[in-house]
Amino acid sequence: MRTDPADLVRPDIAALEEYAPVEPIEAQAAKLGLRPDQIAKLDGNENPYGPSPRVAEAVARARFELYPDPFHTELREAIAGYAGAPATRIMFGNGSDELLELVIRLLLSPGDQVITCEPTFGMYSFLPPLFLGRVVTVARRSDFAVDVEAVLGAITPRTKIVLLASPNNPTGNLLPLPDLRRVLARAPVVVVDEAYVEFSPPGSSTVPLTSEYDNLVVLRTFSKWAGLAGLRAGYGVFTTELIRHLWKIKQPYNLNVAAAAAVLASLSDRDYLLANVAKLASERARTSRALGALPGWQVYPSDANFLLCRLPSARATKDRLWRAGIMVRSYFGKPGLDDYLRISVGLREHMDRLVRALS
Repeated sequence: MRTDPADLVRPDIAALEEYAPVEPIEAQAAKLGLRPDQIAKLDGNENPYGPSPRVAEAVARARFELYPDPFHTELREAIAGYAGAPATRIMFGNGSDELLELVIRLLLSPGDQVITCEPTFGMYSFLPPLFLGRVVTVARRSDFAVDVEAVLGAITPRTKIVLLASPNNPTGNLLPLPDLRRVLARAPVVVVDEAYVEFSPPGSSTVPLTSEYDNLVVLRTFSKWAGLAGLRAGYGVFTTELIRHLWKIKQPYNLNVAAAAAVLASLSDRDYLLANVAKLASERARTSRALGALPGWQVYPSDANFLLCRLPSARATKDRLWRAGIMVRSYFGKPGLDDYLRISVGLREHMDRLVRALS
């Protein structure tokens, strides 16, 4: 008898809970009978200013008939000064998510452990089981700071990686460098995700520590500050020994030529892009004050391009905003986050519309 292909699926994959991404703006608009430009999309932490105008010009000149450079040679040289690390220790990926997956694939054997600090980015708990790893969850403190003592206490001989975000998603808080140093002193490998670091105060990046610690990996992206979320371009700073092995398992042509052209154009227009980052940081502060004045609302300090808010009737509020064409992110069903909404910082007119709807 012919075997049903579904019976061949690994049992652990069959039982795996799906990752819940943000629904596309076109789909949400269609459900509401609206045009996409009528939606205030504040649920994906995208950059509402979009990419540099130079990106479209660069992509138009790209040679799509040719395979991309598998070694990212020009990109690594171009990013080195901005990243603050030598080109030899930098690798690009199809988003920083791909690089995180490569690190997990490289280091985990079946049954090995990855420590995450919840609440945090959902991909951290999604990826390890794909490679037969086990996720060990350590709860953050009431202010969402990493509980360093609990992390150190959770490390076992099977621990391979500690995953930390700075700033953390969805809470927006930075990881203090002294806390990171304590974890680095005990953990085999620490991966710090800096997807939102451009929205943080100068000197917040942990990249300088990669020259001091041989067990630190730092991941960064062009999705947020450079407005390239749709092109999936990220990079990582690795130790010399780790990157040597990562080159062996990376897909050869993992970053397409359009994304590569967009990265180079973005780096050539950093002043324009960082000026937009400054505008979003200013809007973050203004919106935080406005939301914090609403009855019953608690707005957490943020060094990212979003605000985490605790509020009464979060479910009803999210539904009311959605019907008004304003999309925000919820985490209903996640431990401790039922009363919270995450609101991305958008253009001033979007944030004004949000505050009017809530008022």
